[in-house]
Amino acid sequence: MNNRIAISDSPLSLKKTKRLNQRVTRNIVKVFSYIVLITGSIIFLIPLFWQISTSLKTPEETILYPPVWIPASFQWQNYLELIERFPYHLYSRNSLIISISVILGTVFSNSLAAYGFARLRMPGKDVIFIILLSTLMLPSVVLIIPQFVIFQSLKWTNTYYPLIVPAFFGNAFYLFLMRQFFMGIPRELEDAARIDGAGYFRIYSQIILPLSKPALITVALFTFVATWNDFFGPLIYLSDSAKYTIAVALRYLQGSVRSRPENHLLMAAATLSMLPCILVFFAAQRQFIQGTVITGVKG
Repeated sequence: MNNRIAISDSPLSLKKTKRLNQRVTRNIVKVFSYIVLITGSIIFLIPLFWQISTSLKTPEETILYPPVWIPASFQWQNYLELIERFPYHLYSRNSLIISISVILGTVFSNSLAAYGFARLRMPGKDVIFIILLSTLMLPSVVLIIPQFVIFQSLKWTNTYYPLIVPAFFGNAFYLFLMRQFFMGIPRELEDAARIDGAGYFRIYSQIILPLSKPALITVALFTFVATWNDFFGPLIYLSDSAKYTIAVALRYLQGSVRSRPENHLLMAAATLSMLPCILVFFAAQRQFIQGTVITGVKG
């Protein structure tokens, strides 16, 4: 009996028991974390489910109380009716033109400036970079009137220039994101290219950019979502309805359905407008996650 007690109280047995308790604790925490995440995901997905469900209802089902969560029959023709009555293709084309132009300007200007801050040596570079980052604390609303006055004096109102041209002058947040990624690229590659006679712009275009695809895709994805969903800019500068973007057109569609039960068309339009952002995100999801993780390696 004493031998059994001694064996059960041995250090090896206590160590195994401790490991078992730690494993059980980790599993409990993991299960609890999954429950919290799944619950939170369901809560956040409820509005999306309601939007898609309403887009497939009849006009009468959209105003029923208590509300109908699942329509009796899916009205897929609501999307066809929307496209016939609402020039969705025109507004999508306008949003696409602006988004692609802004992406090109943002990626080019910020990558070029970030390369200078990450690789070039110059006195006061860090001070300039800190001042640049301090502009992130400046509220965007204080720039609305000065920018509008400038663009109005240039006679750029009711054109896409006020929405596109500022993207070619950089953005402090995207510049910071790319600079952090560029600093993680080994300098040996740059030194070897310089020995072979490559200049700064060749190193930037043929070495830095190809190795920075995750950061470039991350910035492009952020820019696309922000530009595609931008409402305030197009609302201020565009007065011609043929030049409206999706966000502005949805607002006018919302006002036009208040007098009659056509919320199914409004929800169908909102679903279609959201679809490009979802598709782009899932297409670039791996590069996006890699870009957001690696950018914080060096500061």
